[in-house]
Amino acid sequence: MNYSICGGNLRNVGAYFHEFYRNEMSQSIAQRLEQYTNQRKQEVLIVTVEIAGEADTVLIYKGFSSSLMRSTSYDPDIPVIPREASIIAIDRLTSPYNPAQPNYIQQGLTWEQMESLLLTMGI
Repeated sequence: MNYSICGGNLRNVGAYFHEFYRNEMSQSIAQRLEQYTNQRKQEVLIVTVEIAGEADTVLIYKGFSSSLMRSTSYDPDIPVIPREASIIAIDRLTSPYNPAQPNYIQQGLTWEQMESLLLTMGI
């Protein structure tokens, strides 16, 4: 397939970007955040979400997610943050995480702000 704009094949360029976007969006938010912490092992994410009208707080570290407010499944294929969840805020902290003395890098990021960071990292 020719993806060159100079080659005059604009349709293939559009198809390429559509495929790229589809692949990016096929990963859930949770998978993307886990991938982020896999690449930045010196960071912990605390994600405040709303799931079916109920608040939850999820800690993500080194590629693993765990709810701080409800039980977390042992099955890694069951997402802690389901696709239908609404992200309220994301906090970036340094690891190791100490709940008594958290060391924040950034607090209260929106999903859009975090997604911008993920995209700059290719996630």
